[in-house]
Amino acid sequence: MHFPRLPDWLVYTAIVAALLIASVSRRERADAPPPPPPVPGEAGVPLGPSSPFDPAVVVEVPGKRGPGSGTAFSVSDTGVWLTARHVVEGCPQTALVVAEGRGVAATVQVDPNSEAAVLTTDGGAPALPLMLDDSRLKRGDLGYHTGFPQGRPGEAVSRLLGRENLVVRGRGARTESVLVWAEVGRTDNLKGTLAGLSGAPALDSAGRVIGVTVAEAPRRGRIYTTASATMGSALAYSRRRPASFATGEPVNVENYGRVADGLRRDLRVAQVVCLGG
Repeated sequence: MHFPRLPDWLVYTAIVAALLIASVSRRERADAPPPPPPVPGEAGVPLGPSSPFDPAVVVEVPGKRGPGSGTAFSVSDTGVWLTARHVVEGCPQTALVVAEGRGVAATVQVDPNSEAAVLTTDGGAPALPLMLDDSRLKRGDLGYHTGFPQGRPGEAVSRLLGRENLVVRGRGARTESVLVWAEVGRTDNLKGTLAGLSGAPALDSAGRVIGVTVAEAPRRGRIYTTASATMGSALAYSRRRPASFATGEPVNVENYGRVADGLRRDLRVAQVVCLGG
């Protein structure tokens, strides 16, 4: 039996179309593994205020701290930074890495009522703009987490699911409202935990900081950030002011790696190190 020979132009068209489809599919997934199952709720629905009846996630904080690292980001070029409380609380000496093998000492001020902490240094970097009211956020909005997962430069992309209550047990026990996100993308070749991304800014599509990255649930594919207002309360507690006219660069799934590299290069996002005593 003989099959008719297809014209060469048709064969070439089919090959090009297949390559284009594969390329677009890869970009839309933002280099991610398959996303976790969606939670109940429609995309585009307003987030709504926090409630004591929101679902809860529990985090255990050990009593003793050893050497470790996380991420911080600049909110004022006078040397004011935000990070996650558990990254720096109880550290005998905290520093921001400004170059390979070089760091600057940072003073820590912890808001006792939240998972955010303020660092101050002599000299600073250009500030990131803050979104201090998350009432306009909607389910399905994307967030871009830029920092130092596993102690190396990296980033992740997530989709907003809603609010939960973060229940902290151990040192500094408390309950606070947080935003919960489903991870949908991350840096190529970044496998396993996102530890070290704690304290990283979660950016919206305009490059504004929505919240501070504070926890993950790897098996569920979840990332947790502070609520937007938490950043304002931590700064108020420390009597520090964010920059009034900070600007951000628009971010999307096509350019988030490049934007993240630029933020780290400009030290707007820096690695924070907790040194042992």
